[in-house]
Amino acid sequence: MTAMVILNPYSGRWNAGHRRAEVEDSLHTAGVEFEITQTDGPGHGTEVAEKASRAGFTPIIVAGGDGAIGEVVNGLYHAQPEGVLGPIGILPLGTANDLAHNLGLPLDLQSASEAISRGLTRRIDLGIANDRVFSNNSAVGLEPVVTIENARMTWLRGVVRYLVAALVAIARKPTWDMQLEWDDGRYDGPVSLVSVGNCPVTGGLFRMAPAADPSDGLLTFVYGYAPSRFRMLTLLPRAMSGEYVNDRAIHQHHTRQLVIRSRPATPIQLDGELRASEIQEVVYRCLPARLDVITGETRL
Repeated sequence: MTAMVILNPYSGRWNAGHRRAEVEDSLHTAGVEFEITQTDGPGHGTEVAEKASRAGFTPIIVAGGDGAIGEVVNGLYHAQPEGVLGPIGILPLGTANDLAHNLGLPLDLQSASEAISRGLTRRIDLGIANDRVFSNNSAVGLEPVVTIENARMTWLRGVVRYLVAALVAIARKPTWDMQLEWDDGRYDGPVSLVSVGNCPVTGGLFRMAPAADPSDGLLTFVYGYAPSRFRMLTLLPRAMSGEYVNDRAIHQHHTRQLVIRSRPATPIQLDGELRASEIQEVVYRCLPARLDVITGETRL
């Protein structure tokens, strides 16, 4: 079958578009038969992926970063709300490439293309926040504030931008009152962050949900409250290693469903992309074993 390559030229701080010839050459060298579509703005990847899925293209190959993967997976979900989606291949052209890192996928284009040509897959869970699916991570509270600051920092490149954005966000000391309800517990009180992971790492640097496993049929979420900027700053380096969940202010749980109600409204991000600047209620659910990702090697 013919693959559909969906290239997001804006990935990697507008660098991916300059690598189109490299993408095509690597796939040709690997013997992959494909057509390619370059997206032209937010939401276009979802539209292209839905049409490509309905037209029978397989696999769907994402040439871009985590936001591009998020758009494509949502397009596949629109085309097929039930059953297993994909397979998708990933040519990592983003800044952090979190999903590729989390799944141990090749990070250079030629190796990634050769993995796609072999076609071996791993089946993973998806998360859904209200009506939008995500493959890696979502968050409310501090983390999407970091996403907002990160998008503003056009003068920095690479994953260090996420670290600087986190420092700026912490300086603002945002706090919400939230009600959280999950499978076997609840919490009502002040919150600095809620990070919901299908995978452990987000932002290229941070193990926000260190116990997350994309194949366990559960979402892993972390919530906590730091009452001062100093307290937040002391947690930041430990968030990079994941050890911050051992702090008494931080709580990590596994669940099939998580309902969050926020006072005041909070921003929300999914797979590194801001999806709403203000939301008061979000329902997270795990969709077990819903996406096939091409890894190029068998998983025992």
